[in-house]
Amino acid sequence: MLVSFEFLKQMGIPYSPQHLNRLIKAGAFPKPIKLGSSRNSRKAWLKEDIETWLEKRINVRDGDAP
Repeated sequence: MLVSFEFLKQMGIPYSPQHLNRLIKAGAFPKPIKLGSSRNSRKAWLKEDIETWLEKRINVRDGDAP
């Protein structure tokens, strides 16, 4: 399932589009899928990728991550 930027906000991910782009470039957030061929096409993420990212953040918080 694909999720939008708006859905990320609903999931409690408070980052702006600009900050998400910085995290993506740093390899710290899942890469989105472009939904069109133009530069300004909408992007979406795989819900599973976002859920995995959140689980990793929870593990870091709980001290379960290496």
